[in-house]
This record gives sequence, C-alpha cells and structure tokens, in this order.
Amino acid sequence: MCRSIKTLRPPALPEEATEEEIRAAALQYVRKVSGFRAPAAHNQEVFEQAVEAIAEATAELLGGLEIRGAVARR
Repeated sequence: MCRSIKTLRPPALPEEATEEEIRAAALQYVRKVSGFRAPAAHNQEVFEQAVEAIAEATAELLGGLEIRGAVARR
C-alpha cells in the first residue's frame, strides 16, 4: 500500500473527497505502480490516461459506498 494515499471516505474525511484529493490519490497510485515519479515524454500520455481512469473509478467507488451511521449527502 502506498502510505501517502489517504482514506477518502467518511469518517476519515469529514466531507466528501474533492476532485483534487481523488486525483492526487490516483496520481500516487500510478506513480507507485509504474515506478516513475514523472514519466518520460514518450510515456506521458499513457501515464495521464491511467491517472484519469483511476480517478474516475475512485470517484465512482466513493459515490457508491454506503457508510453505516453516516448521513446521506446526495
């Protein structure tokens, strides 16, 4: 597990995760998995595509989670 990725669901966060927080977590994940802090120019596009896909999947996951004892915020 990448230690710099924080939990983005309640009660770890008092509010919904922002797009910036979700993208930052996705970026950390892609960096960890790829082994690149910043990709070379020839890998930039695929690196960014991965970050966007993971951010989208993360937002979908967080939007679908039901947290017991939490008030619905939709």
